[in-house]
Amino acid sequence: MAGGSGTRLWPLSRAGFPKQFLVLGGGNGTSLFQQAVARLHGLADAQITVGAPLVVGNEEHRFLVLDQLRELKAEPAAVLLEPMGRNTAPALTLAALQALETAQGSGADPVLVVTPADHVIPDEVAFVAAMRRAVQQAAGGAIAILGIKPTRPETGYGYIRTEAASRGDAAAGIAPDQRVVRFVEKPDADTAQRYIEAGGYSWNAGMFVLRASVWMAALERFRPDIATACRAAFAARATDAEFVRPGKDEFAAVPSESVDYAVMEKCPGVLDIRMQELDAGWNDLGAWDAVWQMLPKDEAGNATVGDALVADSHNTLVHATSRLVSVVGLDDAVIVETPDAVLVASREKSQDVKTIVARLGKEQRGEQTLHRKVHRPWGWYDSIDNGPRHQVKRILVKPGASLSLQMHHHRAEHWIVVSGTAEVTNGEKVIMLTENQSTYIPLGQVHRLRNPGKVPLEIIEVQSGSYLGEDDIVRFEDTYGRR
Repeated sequence: MAGGSGTRLWPLSRAGFPKQFLVLGGGNGTSLFQQAVARLHGLADAQITVGAPLVVGNEEHRFLVLDQLRELKAEPAAVLLEPMGRNTAPALTLAALQALETAQGSGADPVLVVTPADHVIPDEVAFVAAMRRAVQQAAGGAIAILGIKPTRPETGYGYIRTEAASRGDAAAGIAPDQRVVRFVEKPDADTAQRYIEAGGYSWNAGMFVLRASVWMAALERFRPDIATACRAAFAARATDAEFVRPGKDEFAAVPSESVDYAVMEKCPGVLDIRMQELDAGWNDLGAWDAVWQMLPKDEAGNATVGDALVADSHNTLVHATSRLVSVVGLDDAVIVETPDAVLVASREKSQDVKTIVARLGKEQRGEQTLHRKVHRPWGWYDSIDNGPRHQVKRILVKPGASLSLQMHHHRAEHWIVVSGTAEVTNGEKVIMLTENQSTYIPLGQVHRLRNPGKVPLEIIEVQSGSYLGEDDIVRFEDTYGRR
């Protein structure tokens, strides 16, 4: 499930490039999404065959998903694109319907291992062991859930109350079988402390394992309205290569509900629901304070990423993206620098960053949605300078990729090749440019930029005109199906 927006990790996480696609720690420089895919691939053994990943995400992030999967050399079974957010129960339902559709004719009833795409789990050996046990339980018809062994009285998570259904066999490496008694909402501090002292409570991390048919039967039992609406949206789907798009109007009618509220909290005492405890350093990176907890620290408890200098400070996080950030005399603080925005906050209040994001959205400011460097399916562009009637961009085009055939009503463009080879369509002419060569695109001229080479193409684009917004693009042809 890769459809989240990650607003609490602004300004690094943006609506157009949310936290699941960021490299935040561990994973040898891979994103949280890539780490999640690799972890599930690691479940394969003599008893378990792991299929290609099913990804449920946002239409706006579809090329990020494909690019990051290709970096892993992983081909998806399908990328299900939600036309709008409807929480996790509809997301899981779309995946279940797709899995059953794919298995149709074979008689198979696939086991779904359901996990968010934005968690950090340092101990993958422990994860694999717990998840394999959960897969075995799900293969037998049960609903299995992973519960996180709590390390503190946390008020930000829901809890799972369990009781032993079997004692297990430590000598044989068989863990105790835990039956889920009930799910508990996020508690206050005193209640959370009592849970820790009493034992038998685990954090709910939102990771489930169950057969696709078991999910659909449970949903039909507890929320038939969601099941019916999702079936209608799936029946109206359109398919384009790896992308599966549910019917937009039909999906808009799907009630928004979480997996927990729709089904899981109703299961104890009614359906067979079990828990496997996971003690693997799990962290959902729900706010900058959680990122600080995950990162290595100096003797004063300070964690730094990027070009940072810290003096006379304690338990502070500094995340520098594009320049030197110096901090003096700050305790329990968060400083996050990006090329176009800087956040300074108390670690204790880091959850409240979402209020800033809400204000940015209300004021329709671009810093809520995109970074200065914007990723596109063909590469990226970085707006390095701008004024009332000009804008300068660095543009990188991947080998073999091309921008759309397009024109602008309000701006002209100059292109200067920095490295690589550019094929330029400029009106009726098609020319080739190499390093240090340039061309001019008049206002209203139909044009296209393509990289015919084997190495990345980098150019500098200088725009001039009365309006320089990204919506001044009329596309005539596009490799990526954009309008």
